[in-house]
Formats: sequence, C-alpha cells, structure tokens
Amino acid sequence: MSRLNNTFTTLQKRNEKAFIPYITLGDPSPEFSLKLIRKLQENGADIIELGIPFSDPIADGPTIQASSMRALKAGMTTDLAFKLVKEIRNTLEIPLVFLTYYNIIFQRNVQRFFTDCSDVGIDGVIVPDLPIEEAEHALKAANANNVDIIFTIAPTTVTNRLNKILKHANGFLYLVGLLGTTGARMSLSNLTKTTLERIQPLTKDRIPVSVGFGISKPEHVKELNRAEADGIIVGSAIIDLLAKNLTDEDIALEKISEFTATMKAMTLPNALT
Repeated sequence: MSRLNNTFTTLQKRNEKAFIPYITLGDPSPEFSLKLIRKLQENGADIIELGIPFSDPIADGPTIQASSMRALKAGMTTDLAFKLVKEIRNTLEIPLVFLTYYNIIFQRNVQRFFTDCSDVGIDGVIVPDLPIEEAEHALKAANANNVDIIFTIAPTTVTNRLNKILKHANGFLYLVGLLGTTGARMSLSNLTKTTLERIQPLTKDRIPVSVGFGISKPEHVKELNRAEADGIIVGSAIIDLLAKNLTDEDIALEKISEFTATMKAMTLPNALT
C-alpha cells in the first residue's frame, strides 16, 4: 500500500480528515523550506504539497504567484526541488506531493521526471494543466514508478468526465472548491459543499476527495469535516503568513506552526461536537 493510501486509510479508521498544507519550495529560500516542512509535520500535517515554482502559474492567484517569484529569485530550480526532497525524505513519515505544471515535467523528460520522483520519495504529483484526455504518456511513466498522478476536478466537472477520471485516478482527487484561481477567501463557497454532495456517491468507495482553493480559516475546515471531505488543502493562507513575516523567519515558522496546529484540530472528530 502506498504512503498516500495508507495515510487516508488510517485517518478514515479514526474518522479523521487529512490536513494538507501547501508551500512553494524555495520561498523565501531553499534552507527555509526544509525548516518549514519539518515544522508542518511536527504540528499535524498529514500530507505536504510542495510547489515547484513556475514562471506562469495559471491556476494560482496573486499570493502564490508572488511566492513563486520569490522562490525563483532565490535560485529555486526543478533539480534543486528534487535535491531538497531527497535531503528531507528520511526525516519524514508523511507523504509528499509535488504540485507542478506540465511544461516542467515535459522539459525534464516525462519518464525521467517520474523516475526521479520515485527515487527521492515523492508519492504523488498534481498537474493542474494536464487534462485526463492528454494524460496517457504521463500516466504510463507515473504508474511504472509507483507515483500517483492526482487529478483535479471542479464544480463544473460533469458525471461522464468524472467517471473517465476515476478510471485512472490514484492517491486522491483534488476538488477545486470554487471557480477561479487560488487565494484565501472569507467564507467557504456553498458550491464546494454541493459539489461534494453530488460526487460522493461516485467517489466514496473509490478514492479520497481533498478540497482546496479558498480555505483559510478553522471554520472552513470544520465545515468540510462535517461535509465529509477526506482531506483539506490550504496554501494561500500559509503563504500569506510567510509573506507578512519575511524579515523574521523564526516568527514566520512560529506563526505557521500555530496555524497548522489550529487547522489540523478542526479535522478531528471531536471538532464536530
């Protein structure tokens, strides 16, 4: 059983949801990213999503775009992303997932990219701009290396297309909880909850569903816990805390650690009582 499958199976037995923080590797420096990854695990992260910075992140809002630019200016590269994961993998128990765009995978060579993922201990890869209709080559390389390609679905994804995705999906499904780009929102969209309700008959016994985009408060996590999402992904709210404390990395680590622990607490069964 893969680390992702094992994590979700263990959490489901405890009636607990996965908390999945996102960070951009290399923001504001590669060394800081290593410290932050450790702090995220220590404070309750069940899976960590690692963004490989890209100059044209079409799915990301201003917060993560700025984060990517800081990382690129700090010298972050795809080679360095693999090096950082290799350096930290032995000190982590939880799954690690890359988020990247297909151009980065293609430029590295598809087979090499997924072989490298396997070699350093990456468990899955989210590729927002890779539709299921064009994924055959990547799926073949990923499957050969026991790396899960995690597909995204949206509130607009119709049943026929969802069924097509489910035939090839592994790890978990990433439900984009709103229409638009990433970024913290004040309230959780009703569209998120109605989409979860609509797709759960098809996904419940097939694959976990994790919800991302716009989640920024403990109340949002609690709502998704009640709505029976299997995982909750939070990125922009974490990057915002980092961006506000760039002049003092110790304070940034402290603030993000506290936020992670608070958000994780809302994934527990007793949060609903």
